[in-house]
Amino acid sequence: MKKLKLNNDTLMPVIGLGTFRSKDEDAYNAVLTALKAGYRHIDTAAVYGNEEAVGRAIKDSKVKRSELFVTTKVWNTEQGYRKTLKQFNESLQKLGLDYVDLYLVHWFRDFDHLTRTWNAFETLYDMGKVKAVGVSNFNVHHLQFLLDNAKIKPMVNQVETHIHLQNQFLQDFCTKNSIQLEAYAPLMSHHIEDLLNDETMKEIAKKHKKTIAQVAIRWLVQRDIVVIPKSITPKRIKENIDVFDFELDDEDMTRIKGLNKGRKFFPEFDNVPF
Repeated sequence: MKKLKLNNDTLMPVIGLGTFRSKDEDAYNAVLTALKAGYRHIDTAAVYGNEEAVGRAIKDSKVKRSELFVTTKVWNTEQGYRKTLKQFNESLQKLGLDYVDLYLVHWFRDFDHLTRTWNAFETLYDMGKVKAVGVSNFNVHHLQFLLDNAKIKPMVNQVETHIHLQNQFLQDFCTKNSIQLEAYAPLMSHHIEDLLNDETMKEIAKKHKKTIAQVAIRWLVQRDIVVIPKSITPKRIKENIDVFDFELDDEDMTRIKGLNKGRKFFPEFDNVPF
């Protein structure tokens, strides 16, 4: 598994399993299947309500903790210094872990909450309870605020990224400031049929004798973007990590770049209704 180095030298596997909307036994089975298939990166969040199932699967997998990269996130209602520390400890207990590899601010709420929440993140980082800290659903101006004001700068920014929302400008900004971009909804989430029916993607997949989903994931990997495809189907979980035996050529990359539509399926970062 290819790994990318964060700005504090932590190594992050380039592909992980997303668990958004995976509940109870579905989450447990998906994580266990993924770990048996060679995944070592699992992404969850407090608001997903599946941290206990994820933790149980990690324990039952018998994979050494040192080999794993586990991410969770603080939810909006729990932002603030004391609330963040409280939710983190609850997440850690549910996961059954002594630390997490990456802790993220799930969404931008406002700059006051961000300041206090990030102070809690810095405390957790200094205590060794988190190996890396970052954010999710942040745009350039949110990131710039942290770069200007925080003692520890964010190491990861996890955002919706796929063939119709390619985020090149945001990635360029992140790269310039040593922030790793991470893609959720890489297969276009509930609009996956639009991905699977795209003629360009069909042609490229046929050329490489791979699935369209594998091409979409490989395209992100070749852009040095961490990707967390979500699935609860064993066959697809295994397929989604099987992208290291082929390479998209310059023509493929250019053709996929031409599919960008700036099409966003999840809320705008400054106008979340929660």
